[in-house]
Amino acid sequence: MDSEPPVVPSETSRPSLLSPNGDECKNGDSPSTANSHTDVDSAKTENDSLGDGCKGPGVMSKRQMKKLIKQKQWEDQRELRKQKRKEKRQKRKLVRQAQVTQNQEDHLNKRTRREIRPSNMRLVIDCSFDDLMALRDVKKLNKQIRRCYAENRRAIHPVQLYLTSHGGQLKSNMEEYDKGWINWKDIHIKSEHYKDIMKHEDLVYLTSDSPEVLHELDEAKAYIIGGLVDHNHHKGITYKQALELGIAHAQLPLGSFVKMNTRKVLAVNHVFEIILAFLEKKDWKEAFFSVLPQRKGAVPIEEASEAPADVSSTQEDGEESDSESETEDDVTQIDSIDNDDKNDS
Repeated sequence: MDSEPPVVPSETSRPSLLSPNGDECKNGDSPSTANSHTDVDSAKTENDSLGDGCKGPGVMSKRQMKKLIKQKQWEDQRELRKQKRKEKRQKRKLVRQAQVTQNQEDHLNKRTRREIRPSNMRLVIDCSFDDLMALRDVKKLNKQIRRCYAENRRAIHPVQLYLTSHGGQLKSNMEEYDKGWINWKDIHIKSEHYKDIMKHEDLVYLTSDSPEVLHELDEAKAYIIGGLVDHNHHKGITYKQALELGIAHAQLPLGSFVKMNTRKVLAVNHVFEIILAFLEKKDWKEAFFSVLPQRKGAVPIEEASEAPADVSSTQEDGEESDSESETEDDVTQIDSIDNDDKNDS
């Protein structure tokens, strides 16, 4: 009788081998081999959870340590960041407020410029005394002229400003230190003498030596201011010139409103500014006290006690006029005023 062939167990019928920890071994693996696979996977999972470079449970990696330090620093600086944010908000608020203020000022300036009503009156700075001055005094005169120009440019009622007999040391000094004068606006700079370009009957020389007192301004006239810084060396020279030329002369009504500790001789820019102030205020007293420097000891005539001795001029030897300090920034001011006009136009 033929024997039956041996039965070969199928793949599925083979008994599964269990590893010591109860896991089923993979085909062809012994329990010990299966156990090694499990250990590797477990170690890998543990390392992944701890991070790179971890040597065991409870030990932090460098990366984790850095992250923790940064987190602590972030927490420690919370109040500092809050304060900085507050300061930034305050700064932005101040910037906005400053911008609003600047816009309001710009609007006011533009409106004021639109309200300007130029005067037809001529104010002439007579520069014919150039050869009587030392260079340092010519430089002072140049500064006073710059002051006159700047004040006229921002005045409510600007006058027709003239420089006559312009040349010599004054012109050279302006070309060397103040090249922008060639582009000045609303000013007439002439090399000729004033008597050669204006009518004789229109001329009035303003001089403190004149016995005549000026009470009103006539816009049809041309009022002349002597462009001279002489330190008391040439007393009465402007009055003498007016007499020689046979033209009208007068002094400002200073003595009617002001008592001063010095002689009633004013710097060129002070005379100019007083006239501009009178055109605006229509009041000599207000005009004088809005311009006169404190060092002259000016007080209202009704408040003055015993009149002090007339002991000094406006500019003694070695003394700088008040206009020296006032005109240091005039070049910048002139540029600013001229630029404002460009923007308005």
